[in-house]
Amino acid sequence: MTNWREGDRVRIVSRPVTDEDRKANRYFEHMSGLTGTVQNIYAPDQVAIKVDPESLTKVSRDVHKTANDRMREKFLSNVSEEQKKQLTSEEINFTANFVLLVRGDDLEKV
Repeated sequence: MTNWREGDRVRIVSRPVTDEDRKANRYFEHMSGLTGTVQNIYAPDQVAIKVDPESLTKVSRDVHKTANDRMREKFLSNVSEEQKKQLTSEEINFTANFVLLVRGDDLEKV
């Protein structure tokens, strides 16, 4: 078992999904091969990975883009015109992170 540190570059390993994975909701086929950066370590079986958007499949990327657009739209609809004037372009056009919680054993260094 590798000792992960925040900032480590990692890839989620490709492996068959087990019955235990399904019961615990801890590994899914769509996670296989994704790359990213360790953001936080809560326990050996709970490592938060900020996924690189370019490593997402087309379907996942489209879903993430749609969710991000909806979050941005909801945020802007709840902000007054005066408050919008005080926001920077970067704050208005924010991009949400795609983060997965995975087991440390399901990661490999990149």
